[in-house]
Amino acid sequence: MNAPARKSGPLGTVKEKFGDKSKLVAAVKEFTSDELWVSRTNKGKGLDHVSNAKLLRLYETFSTVKEKFGTRAKLIDAILDLEKRTKDDGYKTRLGGFPVPRLYDLYRSTKKRLDAKAKPKAAKPTTPKPPAPLKGAKKAAAKKAAAKKASSKKPAARKAASRSKK
Repeated sequence: MNAPARKSGPLGTVKEKFGDKSKLVAAVKEFTSDELWVSRTNKGKGLDHVSNAKLLRLYETFSTVKEKFGTRAKLIDAILDLEKRTKDDGYKTRLGGFPVPRLYDLYRSTKKRLDAKAKPKAAKPTTPKPPAPLKGAKKAAAKKAAAKKASSKKPAARKAASRSKK
């Protein structure tokens, strides 16, 4: 018989990696210590009512931050080091109010921006511009265009135009 089709999307990923949503919620709750978590959840609802996609993103982000940095404070210090603002206490306090996903996104975008700035861009070959036409050449081109326009008129119109010139 055919093997069961793998479900795509957040629900399929949850079932594949964790078995069910309650295990994913438990895995995310492990990161809710004071080291990483800024408590902004609704106490009445909790994480049980958060979508599967968001829980998966939170789990991935928290796992990465825990592995790379260990704590929010070290992540904030890494951002300050990248931006060369280690002595800016006001900025550090402001970053302290950000949740981990926002901090990690700020870290990644800052690192990407600085890496792109550090790499020298390859020089693009430039094509030389054609020389600008002379002033007299513009007048001559205008006269030719006017003559061509007059010759394209019907014979009766040409006679009338030539009579008016005289």
